[in-house]
Amino acid sequence: MADEVLIIPVIMLGLVLGLYELILIHRDESFRGSHWLGHGLHAVGTMMIALFAVMNTEYFLEITGLIDSGIPFISNVLAVRIAVGVILNIKIHATSAVIKGRAFSGGLSGGMAEHWTHTTIVSALVVLAPYIWPFAAPFIPSYLGGTA
Repeated sequence: MADEVLIIPVIMLGLVLGLYELILIHRDESFRGSHWLGHGLHAVGTMMIALFAVMNTEYFLEITGLIDSGIPFISNVLAVRIAVGVILNIKIHATSAVIKGRAFSGGLSGGMAEHWTHTTIVSALVVLAPYIWPFAAPFIPSYLGGTA
C-alpha cells in the first residue's frame, strides 16, 4: 500500500534521467546547433511529470478507488505505468522529430532525430523507477528522498 505521495525522489530521478536523456540527445545530435539543449531541458520537465505519474500510480489508484474497481488496464498498476512509458516514448521522439532544421532540403535533416532505441531506454527506466527505487533508496541521503 502506498501511503504517501513521492515528490523529492521524483525530482532527483527526473534530474538524473533528464541528464541521461540530455547526454543521449547530445550524442544523437553530434553537437550540431543548440536544439539538443532546448529539447533536453524540455525532456527533463516531461520526464518529471512521467516519473511523478509512475512513482505515485498506486497511491492515486487507491485514493480514487480505481485499484479495486476491476476496470481492465486502469485498475492494473503495471498497465498504467507501461501506458505512461509508451506515451513518454512517443512524446520524446515526436518532440525530437519536430525540431528539424532542414528536414525538407534534399532529404537531410539539420535538426534532431533521436533514435528510438534511446527513447525506449529512457522510457523503460521511467517505468522501472518505482521498482528500482526501494533498492536504491537506502544508498541515497534522506534530503534527496532516500533513506540513508
